[in-house]
Amino acid sequence: MNDLLVWVPVFIVSIAVLILAARFFTQSAEVIGLSLGMSPFAVGVVIVSVGTSLPELISSVIAVSAGSSEIVAGNICGSSISNLFFVLGLTTVFSKTSIQLGDQYIFIDLHFLLGSVALLAIMMLDGVITWAEGIIALGGYIVYTTYLLREGSAEQDLLLDESIQQTKPNTRIQVKEVAIVAISGVFIFLGAKFTIDALENIAAAANISKAVVSVTVLSLGTTLPEAVVSATAARQGKGDIAVGNILGSCIFNAMAITGVASLIGKVSVPTEILKLPLPIHAVGTLLFYLLTQDKKISRWEGFLFLLIYILFIEKISGLV
Repeated sequence: MNDLLVWVPVFIVSIAVLILAARFFTQSAEVIGLSLGMSPFAVGVVIVSVGTSLPELISSVIAVSAGSSEIVAGNICGSSISNLFFVLGLTTVFSKTSIQLGDQYIFIDLHFLLGSVALLAIMMLDGVITWAEGIIALGGYIVYTTYLLREGSAEQDLLLDESIQQTKPNTRIQVKEVAIVAISGVFIFLGAKFTIDALENIAAAANISKAVVSVTVLSLGTTLPEAVVSATAARQGKGDIAVGNILGSCIFNAMAITGVASLIGKVSVPTEILKLPLPIHAVGTLLFYLLTQDKKISRWEGFLFLLIYILFIEKISGLV
């Protein structure tokens, strides 16, 4: 009990530092990207999508390096489940009207999402993800990003702050932005390191597996900023853009994070992940695919996703 009183506050502070540092890193990287002449859409695809998933990525890399690779599997599945059910549910609930989806999401993102989940399931089923499988996953993400950059338009991703959007291309990069990227990068590393340390100690003190803690507490914590951004975008009438970024984050989790982590070392997949989180991830993806065939997401469908997420947390945590 005493250990929990120590490590729970450490976890809260560490994950707050990790998330805040990732936000500063992303904002300055956006300015640098626009200054180099990148389009807002390219900045959204390359920088924002990676920046919003930096907490998951860095914590996964540190977990593998520390010999706790089971945290990676839980983090990947848990973050995607949180995005699909919790963040997506909040986005539709806060939207003033049903979210209308264009052909881009139906014919590009959704199909890549299905493919990424299928690839993730194949890699995880034998209980381990090797470096060779990780390279295949990274290759898939490169294909996805390349396709978006070639086929997308600059108007499809405008979640950048207005002050950042006004950055003129080919302007001189400010030293301040470079310094912020460097300093925030250090704090991202420190925040992720202490987050993983705290997570391991919380799991030990509560006699719960690290995989279960990562699929619940860690994944929910790292997706809270995306929930706030997506809900705010929905209130501003940008629900379709928020949905696109949610789908992009899920694809990044399944392909990029898996790929990078497996290059550091073998990623073990505990049976707890195979029994419930992985099937829920797959079912959630398929359910979302079926519900969006009419090219819209209603508020009532959002409530359904939130209820499923609550049930999942109750089941995986054994609260009842």
